[in-house]
Amino acid sequence: MLKKIAILFVIAFTLNACVSKKVYQELETKFNKLRTSNSELIKEKDDLLALKKGLESDLEGLNTELSELKTQKAILDNEYASLKNKFKNLEESYGVLATQSSKELAEQAQKNQELLAQLEAKEKKLQEESLRLEKLQTELNLRAEEVDELQSLISAKEAQMQQLKNAISNALHNFEGNGLTVVHKNGKIYVSMENKLLFDSGSWAVGTEGKKAVEQLASVLSENKDINVLIEGHTDNVPYKGSTLIDNWDLSVKRATAIVRILKDKGVSPTQITAAGRSEFVPVDTNTTAEGKAKNRRIEIILAPNLDEISKLLKE
Repeated sequence: MLKKIAILFVIAFTLNACVSKKVYQELETKFNKLRTSNSELIKEKDDLLALKKGLESDLEGLNTELSELKTQKAILDNEYASLKNKFKNLEESYGVLATQSSKELAEQAQKNQELLAQLEAKEKKLQEESLRLEKLQTELNLRAEEVDELQSLISAKEAQMQQLKNAISNALHNFEGNGLTVVHKNGKIYVSMENKLLFDSGSWAVGTEGKKAVEQLASVLSENKDINVLIEGHTDNVPYKGSTLIDNWDLSVKRATAIVRILKDKGVSPTQITAAGRSEFVPVDTNTTAEGKAKNRRIEIILAPNLDEISKLLKE
């Protein structure tokens, strides 16, 4: 799908005025849907992490309830033992009371019946609490297994991203410090390339050194098929002055898709890649100085893990 859209964009900008506004709007709509899909994936990952915290909180609450039930069971055990001892004493004294009047015997028999009823009630309650305790323990064990499995999957994803970051840093070490940085944060990897490494002013044609850096990145990404790749084009706040494009939005998109084509041509699956243009609206520095503007003119390549396994586990 991305390949088709990219080809349509190329045809659209090549033919310029020959392409109808309707075709352009349709292409732009498809592009916005792709960007929205990527944002939803990122949000899904954040929601999953929040759900994990909720499961851990539930687990802590169940542990507390389990401790309280164990305390109640111990109290019932003591009460049961005490009543049983009283009953035994009454049985022993019953023989002595047999010589007493029938009225006294009847009264004592009534007391015995009441004590037996209390004893049976306590025993029944104790059994109910034991069953509830067993059920709670089973539920607690299941929750603990779910949390452990979820944590294991998240840890594996984090380890995978750290390994990927190391592989990318090794592949691009010749370019780091020359307009290129690689950062691992919030479970994602951010590869930032300043335009001085990639493009001439107002151009979206990738230069020789920039192409070499992107191709080396592609050699790593092509071996990691379950990584989602978002390519974001960014500009400074200086308006685009050429005649081919409309504005900085167009320029940022063209630069993003130029990187996408290099990655695709070097073996990165198109299903992994999303291209986005952010224009001048996500600066990383001030636009009041030449140095700040240079930092803002950049390509951001954001690598995120595929969270399908975690989503499947939570749905189960």
